[in-house]
Amino acid sequence: MDKKDKNTYPPPFSMRFTKEERKSLELAAAGRPLAAYIRWLIFKEDMPDMPRKRTRGETASQDHIQLAKLLGALGQSRIASNINQLARAANSGSLPVNEEITASLKESVSAIQWMRETLIKGMGIKPQGEDKGDGK
Repeated sequence: MDKKDKNTYPPPFSMRFTKEERKSLELAAAGRPLAAYIRWLIFKEDMPDMPRKRTRGETASQDHIQLAKLLGALGQSRIASNINQLARAANSGSLPVNEEITASLKESVSAIQWMRETLIKGMGIKPQGEDKGDGK
């Protein structure tokens, strides 16, 4: 057998459906890839397990919700402008340290921490230093 023959797939088989037939198949597939579902219908006896549902759409939806919250918070905040003003004042030596500046810095740090946590949650990543369930 030639090496080229080993890696060659058989030619695809195409089938046309009416809009109603396709809609019915998509509803029955319930989020599973349509080709995998049709293959399962044909070969049920050899493939007892139904194909797994797609999870990309659900995960992406949750990611989009979290990322939208983050982008909304960034759009409403003046963090970049405030940090730039603080840097300018610090460079010129005119930054007085008082309660207002301290409170503003603490508020900015809290907002940045929230954004970081929201982004990490949206990406499905476990934050560093998170409690590992040992009660510490």
